[in-house]
Amino acid sequence: MAKDDALDVAERVHKAAIRMLRAARVADATTGLSAPKLSALSVLVFGGAMSLSALAKAEQVTAPTMSKLVGDLEAEGLVAKRADKADKRGLRIEVTTKGRALMEKGRQARLALLTARVAKLSRAERAQLDAAAALMLKLAASP
Repeated sequence: MAKDDALDVAERVHKAAIRMLRAARVADATTGLSAPKLSALSVLVFGGAMSLSALAKAEQVTAPTMSKLVGDLEAEGLVAKRADKADKRGLRIEVTTKGRALMEKGRQARLALLTARVAKLSRAERAQLDAAAALMLKLAASP
């Protein structure tokens, strides 16, 4: 199989992405949150306030599962339920200041871990990795 075969490249990208996520996830322990809670909080921090159903869809879980997660996050003071201004019957889940600070703490821990690893690469390797990251973002944005 050729090194540039689409399937071969896709398999290596998939393998690398999974391993990088696992390596970075070690830093998530600093937040004290489970992976599902941290993921839901991340969606709210970076995506903005949304309905429970939209959050469940974004996280690819059922509404009852998300309801439990949101309840736990709310009990910890990390999110709040607010009336939806566009739909008076609906609720929107939004991140609190405490939730945003916790997410930023976790993000900084991940970046510190990754920065330490990237710093061990040569300048040329860092340039290659930067180019690869740009391509991965391009792939992620394409339909």
